[in-house]
Amino acid sequence: MLQQGLTPIARFLDSIGVPAADAIGSALTFLLVFVVIYLLGRAFVVPLVDRVLKRRDLDEHARKPLLKVTSIVLVFVAIAVAFGMAGYGDFLQSLATVAAAATLAIGFAMQDVLKNFVAGIFIFTDKPFRIGDWIEWDGNAGVVEDISLRVSRVRTFDNELLTVPNSELTDGVIKNPVAKDQLRLKFVFGIGYDDDIDKATDIILEEAEKHEGILEDPAPSVRLVELGDSSVGLQSRIWIDNPSRSDFVKARGEYVQSVKERFDEEDINIPYPNRTIGGGLELAGMDSVVEPADD
Repeated sequence: MLQQGLTPIARFLDSIGVPAADAIGSALTFLLVFVVIYLLGRAFVVPLVDRVLKRRDLDEHARKPLLKVTSIVLVFVAIAVAFGMAGYGDFLQSLATVAAAATLAIGFAMQDVLKNFVAGIFIFTDKPFRIGDWIEWDGNAGVVEDISLRVSRVRTFDNELLTVPNSELTDGVIKNPVAKDQLRLKFVFGIGYDDDIDKATDIILEEAEKHEGILEDPAPSVRLVELGDSSVGLQSRIWIDNPSRSDFVKARGEYVQSVKERFDEEDINIPYPNRTIGGGLELAGMDSVVEPADD
């Protein structure tokens, strides 16, 4: 008879006289427990995590890496529990010690990778931007094409692809002009000092109201913001709906052009900067210059 403390399967095999019942029983116990825990996790834990991620409005592309991480953790949990149930306690303790030492060494060697991985998790959970958003950071700008757990890929407006470590997008300030449903645009029109400010203001507002891409609510507005050396600055503030980089550039360009054409029709001047250079010219050493003698 084998010693007490064997798994139920090993006891059963020993009772019917199976050779090496303890080893076979432990192996079968390990396999059975691992399969049961893994299948239960796939049936209940993974769907639960998926529902939680959906409640946070994460899209499918963002959920996939997190669900993959959940599956990996589930495998390790199933292995750990199966080792314990199979009676491999000493082996499991040794394995845990080796794994802890290896994790520490890997952690020091892969600090940047782990830093970017954690940053990727924050991007998925905090959602500072999504795929398709136009973002700006550290003097760069572009449209997000892909977000992974280590890097994000951004297509610039010159059609260049930037592969950006996620930590660069979480350590600094990210500007996301399209995060909300509306975007305010500002543009300063300069008119001459002799021009009618009220008339120019009416033209700027009228052209904003005519443009189909500019919202009526919030309403366009104009403010006098500067008295320059050669012009009076009138700042127009307009709002566009469902903003994107292309909509922003197109709407602003069309609007500014229409105001310029109306200014031309109404004889409102858009002055060039004027610079006046004054002073005199002095020549040193002219006393030694001898005038030519008369013939």
